[in-house]
Amino acid sequence: MKILFVNPEYPNTFWSFKYALKFVAKKVAFPPLGLLTVASLLPEDWEKKLVDMSAKKLKDKDLQWADYVFIGAMSVQKESAKKIIERCRKIGVKTVAGGPLFTSEHEDGDWDGVSHFVLNEAEITLPMFLEDLKSNRLKRVYSSSQWADLETTPLPSWKLINKRHYNCMNIQYSRGCPFDCEFCDITLLYGRVPRTKSQGQILAELDALYDWGWRGSVFFVDDNFIGNKAKLKGEILPALIGWMEKKKHPFTFLTEASVNLADDAELMRMMAKAGFRTVFVGIETPDEEGLKECNKFQNKNRDLVDCVKRIQGAGMEVQAGFIVGFDSDTPSIFERQIEFIQKSGIVTAMVGLLGAMRGTRLYHRLNGEKRILQSASGNNTDGSLNFIPKMNRQALIDGYRKILQTIYSPKYYYERIHAFFREYRPFKTKSHSGRFRWGYVGAFLGSIWVLGVKTKGRIYYWKLFFWCLFKKPKLLPLAITFSIYRYHFENIFKL
Repeated sequence: MKILFVNPEYPNTFWSFKYALKFVAKKVAFPPLGLLTVASLLPEDWEKKLVDMSAKKLKDKDLQWADYVFIGAMSVQKESAKKIIERCRKIGVKTVAGGPLFTSEHEDGDWDGVSHFVLNEAEITLPMFLEDLKSNRLKRVYSSSQWADLETTPLPSWKLINKRHYNCMNIQYSRGCPFDCEFCDITLLYGRVPRTKSQGQILAELDALYDWGWRGSVFFVDDNFIGNKAKLKGEILPALIGWMEKKKHPFTFLTEASVNLADDAELMRMMAKAGFRTVFVGIETPDEEGLKECNKFQNKNRDLVDCVKRIQGAGMEVQAGFIVGFDSDTPSIFERQIEFIQKSGIVTAMVGLLGAMRGTRLYHRLNGEKRILQSASGNNTDGSLNFIPKMNRQALIDGYRKILQTIYSPKYYYERIHAFFREYRPFKTKSHSGRFRWGYVGAFLGSIWVLGVKTKGRIYYWKLFFWCLFKKPKLLPLAITFSIYRYHFENIFKL
């Protein structure tokens, strides 16, 4: 059996880092971990190929080679997925579709060309498909209301991709989140009880990446990395610390967590010691009414700026998500968001308009109020609204644009870098992941030409450069990285 895995193309978004990746000669930020894992669930003797359309073109001969084309996608990849399915239909190759996009929207008429849907978690539904394939009695839809045991999840098939195309590798330790924010589809897709892999599985995945030759960043793509604190502190982090010390720190880690991470000094210390350098946190809004409205109770009744600074002081950069468009938002929310972002020193601040994703409690509430206009794009920074807001629509969009124009202007952006560096206390390790690379030289020289000569924010670039050079030279590589990020954001938002 010949199986072609296709990862639809990602549009140019906040997280694509398209303009930043050019500086380090990479094509894509992250590989398609879901498809690589599904590949390992298929019989070993099957022939398998993978085309990541953000890294290379999908050719007709690739499709003609396959007995089945497996497509995995998220909502933001919808338009590309449609085109792939139509190409498969014309060529006559059967398609198998799965992942968050199809799990949420498989009943839509957009997917008439799909041969089979393998939905929910593949550890459960893919064996059903394979069993029916063997007996030649395939159904169109395979789904399950059960949650998978992650200790049955195999190692990803890394050999299917070219690691030189990617800037960061992925690992998944857990699925699910104990919280239940109204706008979020994580609990819908993966539940509220975090399920985890074993310590042995995580170390085996790290070994596989290491033996494959990877050195650099590794993203723990968990919905909430600290969802099970007891296991994390008692088993996983001690094992990670030991592995990293034994291997002389070949990786740096990044992940996503809830803001209550700031409440646990020991957990932050262990994460920093294990090599975690970046954590994405859902702040959403500084407004208590907005937090109450969206059921973000873990963020309520706390000094969120102080929480951010505690995490920064523990040795981790805080990236964060922010939302405008809640029913409780007033015209003052735009200035309040700007003020919070600047005061907190969150350099990478993803600010989006509220979107009602299919199946979420927010979607059902707004649909019941007859306020849903269309499906959400999946790109929460594209300036689109899929529902009727309580605030005047144009005022909301204009206020949103004002936030972006302000926080990603050179003056405000570089102010945040300085604010972050004043709080940041990086954990000291002798890291092989930070060893000299020629790619770094190219990125540095490119930044001098593009950011230090060509662009309008060059004076701020040079001020930061010399400030770091003389006061905090060890932070100079990070300062250059942040500067390159701003170039990407400037182009994404067309500032």
